Amino acid sequence: MNKTAIVTGGSRGLGKEMALKIAEKGLDVIITYRSEKELAETVVKEIQSKGSKATAFQLDTSENHTFDAFIEKVKAYLKETKGSEHFDYLVNNAGLGSYQNILESTEEEFDAMVNVHLKGVYFLTQKAIPFINKGGGIINVSSGLARFAIPGYSAYAMMKGGVEIFTNYLAKELGPKGISANTVAPGAIETDFQGGAVRDNKELNEYMASTIALGRVGLPRDIGGAVAFLCTEDARWINAQRIEISGGQNI
Repeated sequence: MNKTAIVTGGSRGLGKEMALKIAEKGLDVIITYRSEKELAETVVKEIQSKGSKATAFQLDTSENHTFDAFIEKVKAYLKETKGSEHFDYLVNNAGLGSYQNILESTEEEFDAMVNVHLKGVYFLTQKAIPFINKGGGIINVSSGLARFAIPGYSAYAMMKGGVEIFTNYLAKELGPKGISANTVAPGAIETDFQGGAVRDNKELNEYMASTIALGRVGLPRDIGGAVAFLCTEDARWINAQRIEISGGQNI
């Protein structure tokens, strides 16, 4: 029977590519979406076309009071389709960003990121752990900005730094259960993040490319394959690691 991965924020961008690449590895996939149901359903159909089972559930990861109901939906779906309430991998990908220098940042923007990147990741993981199979894993998405500094991203980078520390503690606490925990940290990627700034702003794209050893900014597929690898037996002995996927940015 195929293993199953949950990918939050899987309807577009990096999450979509993660979900598709995971399916190519022979896993079934559950994706979440916040509001774009039609996009999520399109991803589900693409996954199904690869021969894997797939479904999508609505979830706003900033609203942790909804996590119990979400987990119940996942359990019911898995019980119906696979005969077990358990799954194998949780990919905490859902996120949002804000570009503001420290003097321009607002408490509202800061709190919104805390709710998604810290509280959301922490408490969704907490609810999911009892249903992750031994030999499974948790993959948290951080950012290259937790290693190098670019003005305007201080609040966002703080959140991702917290995610990386959380991942280490997960690896330590869940090791006895046979569950691994790792972080992937993308560099500059052409997505619709921040309104597609890196993708659509030629000057910004060229600047970011100049900081990357491989000479270009990343594409979503550059990230998806690495996450999919962590959802395989070949990665079973990788644990408590921060894997930066940036093409060698700011080295």
